[in-house]
Amino acid sequence: MNNSLEMNPNKVVAFLGKASDEFTKADIVQYIKENGIRMVNFMYPAGDGRLKTLNFVINNSAYLDEILTCGERVDGSSLFPFIEAGSSDLYVVPRFCTAFHDPFAEIPTLTMLCSYFNKDGEPLESSPENTLRKACRAFNEVTGMEFQAMGELEYYVIAPDSEMFPATDQKGYHESAPYAKFNDFRTECMSYIAQAGGQIKYGHSEVGNFTVDGMVYEQNEIEFLPVPACQAADQLMIAKWIIRNLAYRYGYDITFAPKITAGKAGSGLHIHMRLTKDGHNCMLEGGVLSTAARRAIAGMMVLAPSITAFGNTNPTSYFRLVPHQEAPTNVCWGDRNRSVLVRVPLGWAAKSDMCRIANPRENESHYDTAQKQTVEMRSPDGSADLYQLIAGLAVACRHGFEIENALEIAERTYVNVNIHRKENEDKLAMLAQLPDSCAASAECLESQRAVYEKYNVFSPAMIDGVVKRLRSYGDTTLRADIGDDKEKMMELVRRYFHCG
Repeated sequence: MNNSLEMNPNKVVAFLGKASDEFTKADIVQYIKENGIRMVNFMYPAGDGRLKTLNFVINNSAYLDEILTCGERVDGSSLFPFIEAGSSDLYVVPRFCTAFHDPFAEIPTLTMLCSYFNKDGEPLESSPENTLRKACRAFNEVTGMEFQAMGELEYYVIAPDSEMFPATDQKGYHESAPYAKFNDFRTECMSYIAQAGGQIKYGHSEVGNFTVDGMVYEQNEIEFLPVPACQAADQLMIAKWIIRNLAYRYGYDITFAPKITAGKAGSGLHIHMRLTKDGHNCMLEGGVLSTAARRAIAGMMVLAPSITAFGNTNPTSYFRLVPHQEAPTNVCWGDRNRSVLVRVPLGWAAKSDMCRIANPRENESHYDTAQKQTVEMRSPDGSADLYQLIAGLAVACRHGFEIENALEIAERTYVNVNIHRKENEDKLAMLAQLPDSCAASAECLESQRAVYEKYNVFSPAMIDGVVKRLRSYGDTTLRADIGDDKEKMMELVRRYFHCG
């Protein structure tokens, strides 16, 4: 059996015996008929970053064929702020490769993500999903490589405090039960996400944990495996939907918000990337970071200020991105360095056979660890528009191949020290800064928009919409205005608690 199919938790994949990217309409119909499916759900991302849902009862075979072939009409002006009411009709058409058996529906239901089409039956230029598809196509055409990504999805679980085995404040990293209270909830989320097609790497509790007014706040993380970038965004969208639905079932509250109180760890959405060609990871050359990887990093260094427009989209984002904390504020990169914006994680480059050392009875493994190397962008958070963010990162990495001085930029912005220590003040002073507000982020995007609009990746209407929304917050001096006022901070937190 194909290794990618053996033990696959997706019920549709297991039943059909084929990879999801090979699904056809006939496969979907077969699964529905032979598994007692009585309803079909279409889901699609809207301008607020959440998935919307359209339910269909399967009246008969002819109607099933109709909705799978033709999709359905929706009101685009209610989904996206940039679409006028006078020309608002859009089509949503299911993508069969995203099909999964809905784990929450009492009535047996098959759910699929959809693509948007305009009145002429063409992919909607300004839709988030199509923007990411165009960004990946342009990246491939310029570089000859595939752009892959994966996310680290951080979130807080909030529930009444049991007062038993209290966790140590802000020391929750990889904590085990009973000090970590929601490990079972997280693993159940992971199981459902995997059943829906998510390629998960692992899950664990994170640093943040604290108790306020009898409620325990526990930070968790689910990290994914690198996959083609369009698939990565789909998986993160579905994962957020699953985590929220399961939390609702248990009576927990969930937030992906970047900051939920002063003095406690905020939640990021770090994005890892790798460049591949013919199934080969192009991030390393001779065991060191490749020229291609350094060019991609250079592109991110150039566009880092405007990437915040897609990855840090409400005022609380900039209460996480503050100097001298773990979240980055300076435009720089480095190896295994958590004070930088783009980190090159530990990449299994050691020559020793660690498996055999730990397990002396094992034979030599000869495992190709080069495939595991990625680079990590650390500024985004849970407010991000996932498709726009990953599309923006694809544009930035592509840009690194189009500028002549990319390798010089990479050399200049590399740091191998903790830039927040006093002895490194001179190095810190040489580095550009990320924006400190939505308003500043909008200005950065406006000044760099030509790079995003190149090759018709980001539509001008989409960029205009993002800039308008960011400016609407009027938060130019908000961090200074709030200062240490915790009540004003909490008022802001409550307003954007369920972002993204």
